[in-house]
Amino acid sequence: MKKPASIFIITAAVIALAFLLDIRFTKVIDWEESFDEKSNKPYGTSIFHKELKTIFKDQKLRTVYHTPSSYLYANSEMGHGEHVAKGNYIIIGHSNYIHYESVNALLSFAEAGNTVFISDYHLPQVMMDTLKLNVQYIFNEKDSTSALSFTDKRLESKNIDIDRNKGDYYFSEFDTHHHSILGHSRIDEKRVNFLGIPFGEGYIYLHLQPKVFTNYNLLKDNRYNYVNGLLSYLPQTDIYYDSYTKIYTSYGSDVEPKSDLGWFLEQTSFKWAWYMALLLTLLFMVFNAKRRQRVVKVIHPLQNTSVFFVKTISNLYFETQDHKNLIEKKMAYFLEHIRNDLKLDTSKLNDEFIIKLTEKSGKKKEQIAQLIQYISWLKSKNDFTETNLITLNKHIEAFYSK
Repeated sequence: MKKPASIFIITAAVIALAFLLDIRFTKVIDWEESFDEKSNKPYGTSIFHKELKTIFKDQKLRTVYHTPSSYLYANSEMGHGEHVAKGNYIIIGHSNYIHYESVNALLSFAEAGNTVFISDYHLPQVMMDTLKLNVQYIFNEKDSTSALSFTDKRLESKNIDIDRNKGDYYFSEFDTHHHSILGHSRIDEKRVNFLGIPFGEGYIYLHLQPKVFTNYNLLKDNRYNYVNGLLSYLPQTDIYYDSYTKIYTSYGSDVEPKSDLGWFLEQTSFKWAWYMALLLTLLFMVFNAKRRQRVVKVIHPLQNTSVFFVKTISNLYFETQDHKNLIEKKMAYFLEHIRNDLKLDTSKLNDEFIIKLTEKSGKKKEQIAQLIQYISWLKSKNDFTETNLITLNKHIEAFYSK
């Protein structure tokens, strides 16, 4: 049989197999709470992000891909942005990673007569200290269902129950004279989970159940009504939506980072067409290489057994999904490096430590703050995911890079 004919037969067999199987594979549902506005997964926020244009008609929606401090400074009266930022700044999830400068930028934004809306389980500590707040957590002892309600009787029809919720965060301490109680969680023993706080000429709204903004809850029953009730407190003006994806630079433009191939790989038909093209290209290269290229003797380099041992141990931890053990070891080795090489005390990972590490390492303060705050957050967790491990590794690798 000639080689071109054999290539044709293999190609036909692959195509026939694809049609027989109908390229249907069982998809495992990812319940990770990413709050990513580009994600169509249950706990992504793509639907909410798209519907903002409908809720705030005739208003400009800008998605912010930089930190609040960078973006708001660039788009201020003294900045170099294309406009002056005024309106509503919305943050859904991951607000506890906002550094000191960004918290001050958001407070100044509200003080100037604008509105800041944050929905998250954990709020930035600097903001909580400034507004004199404290947040606690209570488990759902009976089931995983929580009742969310508004204080305003006119919004009573928008009260809902949400499932898949192990517990509720609530404000245990706040200024009862100046802070307005706008909502609660749990019917049996009401816990305040939604506050309205006047700040300067503007307003700050803090909400402790970001899960209601996800695709899963917006598409289930009439739970979208609760979100409409939350947004009814915001004025009809421009929206600045804080993106899950961040560009850590000093420039404040809201240009979206794009991937040329990412969208295609999310589409099943395009994805398998791409894989088919790669497979056929590989077959073409294999058959042509055998016909045209003479045999080249392979000389194997001496093997580095130390590197091989490290790879074997790391793969063992990774394949057994022991993320907790691996995360704890990476944090321990990193802090040991700080103690031995930089001669710093790592017992207290506070702002003073961040300043000292910045001076010793020569890195940017923002980069060091993100790394140390993420390590502190991981130390407070019991359960870890692969995403946590990858994020920690990226932060540490960025620290070691020149």
